[in-house]
Amino acid sequence: MTKPIITVVGSFAVGMTIRTSRMPIFGETLVGADFDMGPGGKGSNQAVGAARLGAEAYLAGIVGQDKLADIAIELYAREGVNTRYLKQTAEKATGVGFIILNPAGQNGIILDMAANELLDARFVDDIETQIAQSAMVMAVLEIPVVAAARAMELARKHGVRCLLNPAPATRLDAEVIRNLDFITPNETELRILLGLAPDDATPTPTLAERLLAVGAQNVIVTMGEQGALVLNRAGMTHVPAVPVQVIDTTGAGDAFNAALAVALAEGRELADAVKWANCAGALECTRLGVIPGLPQRESVAELYKQRYS
Repeated sequence: MTKPIITVVGSFAVGMTIRTSRMPIFGETLVGADFDMGPGGKGSNQAVGAARLGAEAYLAGIVGQDKLADIAIELYAREGVNTRYLKQTAEKATGVGFIILNPAGQNGIILDMAANELLDARFVDDIETQIAQSAMVMAVLEIPVVAAARAMELARKHGVRCLLNPAPATRLDAEVIRNLDFITPNETELRILLGLAPDDATPTPTLAERLLAVGAQNVIVTMGEQGALVLNRAGMTHVPAVPVQVIDTTGAGDAFNAALAVALAEGRELADAVKWANCAGALECTRLGVIPGLPQRESVAELYKQRYS
């Protein structure tokens, strides 16, 4: 099978993870354990995830000229992610993220996206030829919205399907949403996208229908243990989750989005692609750390066979 070309316009950041019994309050020092430092950033994670699942993955992004950038370069060489459109800059440092995990595997994250903040529409215009030859273009919101929006706009211009993972969420203009073939918020992000409080009590299906009405072609709401809700003009479908023993939920959304993009690029129907993505997201939760947990194609195929065949 020919590998589909997937271009991710997105972020890289070095993740620094530590486990604690609970979240600290201001002024408090807690003793943690299991410190780990490694590559992260949603764009980077999704590019690596797509490569492991069989795509010809490209990451278009910006890192600093520092030792943290070396972590990115070494990762992509090892994983087979094409770095033709990865730029290094002396203007800002490489992005970083600080992650605190509790015993249940839940996390809190603080980000300084640094060099990622330099992505703009001009940067994306410079990779228009790459976008035009892709089977799928992906973007996240750890980069400026104008860059993600331009990537979606150029994909639409060239008849290439595009997928936006709106994380971290911000309210988006209708003009941006109308350019999206696929948008994949979780339940909190869905509310923020619509300008609501993160804990707004309106039922998720109702809010997903509102987002669809704004102009997105396909809305896929990830709901953790409740699976995923899929909406388009043909109707609404609930795809159950794949139960696993959760070790660390960090990166589950990245694994889901990478697998969804690969499955769609390979020609799977949307509901089936979401099942494939559910398997990838579930497998990510069974290991500590994002990159170690991103599954290989064989593992996803085996779990898909067990769960859905």
